[in-house]
Amino acid sequence: MENQSSIKEFIFLGFSNHPDLGVFFFLVFLAIYTVTLVGNALIITLIRMDPIFNTPMYYFLSNLSFLDICYTSVTVPVMLTNFFRPQKTISYEGCIVQLFFLIVCAGTECVLLAVMAYDQYVAICSPLHYSSIMSKSACMKMAAFSWLCGLTNSLVHTLLTSSLNICKSNQLSHFFCDVPLLLKLSCSNTSINEAVLHLASALIGLSPCVFTLISYVRIIQAILKISSSKGRIKAFSTCASHLTVVVIFYSMANFNYNRPRSGYSLDIDALVSSLYCIVTPMLNPIIYTLRNKEVKVGLLRMGKKYFPSSVRT
Repeated sequence: MENQSSIKEFIFLGFSNHPDLGVFFFLVFLAIYTVTLVGNALIITLIRMDPIFNTPMYYFLSNLSFLDICYTSVTVPVMLTNFFRPQKTISYEGCIVQLFFLIVCAGTECVLLAVMAYDQYVAICSPLHYSSIMSKSACMKMAAFSWLCGLTNSLVHTLLTSSLNICKSNQLSHFFCDVPLLLKLSCSNTSINEAVLHLASALIGLSPCVFTLISYVRIIQAILKISSSKGRIKAFSTCASHLTVVVIFYSMANFNYNRPRSGYSLDIDALVSSLYCIVTPMLNPIIYTLRNKEVKVGLLRMGKKYFPSSVRT
């Protein structure tokens, strides 16, 4: 589609109310970004190198960690650079590219979390058939389906958004590009864009959420039927990390996109969005490390292998 926009660059207003805190914001988000990269990279490396983690659950977890790295890398480097600029800007082309990758990551993560919930469901509710249902080829297909959903959804939104004539303003009350914000700046008819946005929210957002909810209702029902308390605790511990990640992800997403916009300042908008887009990807590896004994032992074992003197001291 032909680009009809008369806007050549956008100005981000997020975190612009406190220019004197630019260095502080830079250091805070640099620290969060570093923890996100290191934490998720460690999990990916551990899963790839340790044969103990050659299971469907950890295969999906490695995909989730890679997603979190991509998610933050699309927004944070641009934001960090802008903290030292008089105006926090991004080119029109850069905005469209950022929009594309953000939607790919967000859509893929929604579907992937549902796939991981299904993996937990099969492990607890059908343990005797787990190896046949969750075979290596089946896991690869499920992961590929997650990425395909995210990619298809993003292509549709990106093509529709790039065809709009954006001429009302070049100011975005955010620190990254998002479809609803660009629709507000358009002079074109956005009815098709809005309809597709609602449809995608139902298919890529709501449907995986409902599927995940149903899976965990069945999981909890199965756990409650276990006679021994020790067995119930052990069964619940296998899915506790994923359940925690799901609750945080959907809670932050719902609060970010579905809360009323009136009565909220620009600072609150930026804070809530940063929790969803930047802090949540950092929490995922921490949650899986703290609540998963296998991961903690594996990281310690990897540390002893590659940094024996540091671990001993």
